[in-house]
Amino acid sequence: MGVRIPSGAPMTKKKPVKREFSAGGVVFKKEKKKTLWLIIQPEIKDELWRQDRWQLPKGWIDEGETGSQAALREVKEEGGVEVEVIEKIGRINIFFYNEEKQKVLKNIVFFLMEYQKGSIRNHSWETKEAIWLPFQKASKRLTFDSEKKILKKAKELLEAKEKQPKLI
Repeated sequence: MGVRIPSGAPMTKKKPVKREFSAGGVVFKKEKKKTLWLIIQPEIKDELWRQDRWQLPKGWIDEGETGSQAALREVKEEGGVEVEVIEKIGRINIFFYNEEKQKVLKNIVFFLMEYQKGSIRNHSWETKEAIWLPFQKASKRLTFDSEKKILKKAKELLEAKEKQPKLI
């Protein structure tokens, strides 16, 4: 038996969940035997978003791009640096509501990346500030728990790689 809708009740059609696909980088560099991690503060002009948030560089995967290609591009744009992809870390899924009040499911794949060259001062207009921090400070500064977990996983992957014997 179906659901009865009382006469005169407004008929509302629920919008389907929109899906988005993004990629990002967890970038590290070695400096005086210390490992530093890149995080950014996006330039936000929209009241829907927290103005003071800190995050990992990431963005949409453009048509024809792979996840790693998109992550390389986004790190260059938002972080100002060129990197090498070491390996895939994993994915996170987040839900949010866009400007049209439509629910969005965003799937973000992250890659462990090593700094090669460039300056964080050369970031795009999308970024308010980019900084290098040691793990504890970077983790504490990140706004989202899901990104803190990705950063921790990246650190663990890097430490495991560093313990592997080097091939001559």
